[in-house]
Amino acid sequence: MNTQSLNQGRGHAATQSSPQTMTLNPGFFSQRTMSDWLFAALLLIGAGWVFFRYGAVMDVYETSILAGTVPALIWLGWFWRPLQALMIGVAVLSLWAIATYQVDGKADLARADQAFILKYFLSSQSAILWMSMLFFMSTVFYWLGVFSRQHAPTMEALGSKVAWAGVVLALVGTMVRWYEGHQMGPDIGHIPVSNLYEVFVLFCWMTALFYLYYEAIYKTRALGSFVMLVVSAAVGFLLWYTVVREAHQIQPLIPALQSWWMKIHVPANFVGYGTFAIAAMVAFAYLIKQSASETRWYKLAPLWLLGVVLCFEPIVFRQGKTEQSSSYWFIYFGISALIVAGVLSIRQRLAERLPSFEVLDDVMYKAIAIGFAFFTIATVLGALWAADAWGGYWSWDPKETWALIVWLNYAAWLHMRLMKGLRGTVSAWWALIGLAITTFAFLGVNMFLSGLHSYGSL
Repeated sequence: MNTQSLNQGRGHAATQSSPQTMTLNPGFFSQRTMSDWLFAALLLIGAGWVFFRYGAVMDVYETSILAGTVPALIWLGWFWRPLQALMIGVAVLSLWAIATYQVDGKADLARADQAFILKYFLSSQSAILWMSMLFFMSTVFYWLGVFSRQHAPTMEALGSKVAWAGVVLALVGTMVRWYEGHQMGPDIGHIPVSNLYEVFVLFCWMTALFYLYYEAIYKTRALGSFVMLVVSAAVGFLLWYTVVREAHQIQPLIPALQSWWMKIHVPANFVGYGTFAIAAMVAFAYLIKQSASETRWYKLAPLWLLGVVLCFEPIVFRQGKTEQSSSYWFIYFGISALIVAGVLSIRQRLAERLPSFEVLDDVMYKAIAIGFAFFTIATVLGALWAADAWGGYWSWDPKETWALIVWLNYAAWLHMRLMKGLRGTVSAWWALIGLAITTFAFLGVNMFLSGLHSYGSL
C-alpha cells in the first residue's frame, strides 16, 4: 500500500508540474517565423555576393565591418519586424537605381538626367528631394490630425505612412549617393556622412525612424505633430544649405576624414542627436499638456521660448548671405510665427490628444537613455580617431569641449532621474535646454568657433 500510494503521489506531482513546464518562455530562436529566417538568409546571401564581387578591393577594416553588419541587421530585423520590409525595400530600389545607371556593363552618371526613373525618383538628389517633401507632408498630416476631431486617426495614420516613405527615400538616396561617388573616381567615393548636407539627411531619417519605433511601441501617434516638426526644421535647413552652398555636389574627402573611423563615429553620434531631439520635442509636448488650461502669459513660457528660438534663427542664418537666402529665411520667419500662434490657440486640443504624463515621461527617459549610450560610444570612438589622426586622444578643441558638455548634461540628467527620481516639469525643461546645448555643439561650433573639427562651415 505504501509503495502504491507513493507512486500515485509521484504521478499526481508529475501531473501538477506538467502545466508549469508548458508555460515556460520559448527560446529566442523558437520565436522566429519563416519570414524571419528568410530575411536572415537574404542578408547572408547579399553579404556573400558583396564579398565575392568586391572582396579583392576591401581592406581588413571593411571586411570586418561587413562581417559585423550582417548579424547586427539580422538582429534589428528580428527585434522590430517592420525593419525587415524597410531594408528589403531600400535594397530593391537602390539596386534598381544602380542597374539603371549601367550602359553596356559600365556606369554612366549622365543617365541621372536621361533615364526617367533616375531623373525624377531614384538618383541620389531626386530621392533626397522626395524625402524632404514626404517629411513635410507627414508633418502636415499629423497636424491635420490635431485639428480634425472626426478624421484624426486617418490623418495621423497617413502621417505615419508618409514618414515611413520618407525614411525609405532617404536611405535610397544615401545608398545611391554612395554608389555615385565611387563611380566618379576611386578617391571620391565614401560613405555619405562627411559634410553638413549628408549628416542632415542622416539626422532626418534617423530621427523619424526612432520616432516611428516609439509610435509603434506606445501605440500612440499623437506625438508625431511635435517630433516631425524638428525633422521638418532640419529638412528646411537642408534645402536652404543646398541652394546657398550647392552642397548636394559630391566632393572628395579632405585628408583628415579619410579614415574608417568616420564610418562608425558619425552614425553613432547621430543616433544621439536624433534621440535627444525626440526627447526635447516630447518634453515640449509635456509642458504644453501641463499648461493647457493656463491663461497667464508667464505660465506659457514653453511656447514663448519656441517662438523666440524659431524667429531668432533666421537672423542668425541670413547674415552675410544672398538676397535669395534672405527671402528664404523671411518665409521661414513667417511660418514659424504661424506655428507658434497655432499651438497657442489649440493648446487645449493638443493636451486632449497627447498621451498621459507617465507615457510622455517614459518616452523622454528612454530616448535620452538610448541617445546617451550611443553618444558615449561616439565620443570614445572620436577619441580613438583623434589619437590615430593627430597623435592625441583629447586636445580641448571647441568641438570636443562642447561634445563633453553635451555628454555631461545628459549624464547629469540620467543621474538625477535614476538616483533622485527626477520627473515632471524640471525634467522636461532640462531636456529642452539639452537640445539647445546639443544644437550649439552640432551647428554653433561650426558657425562661431574654429578648430580641428571645422569641416562643415556655414
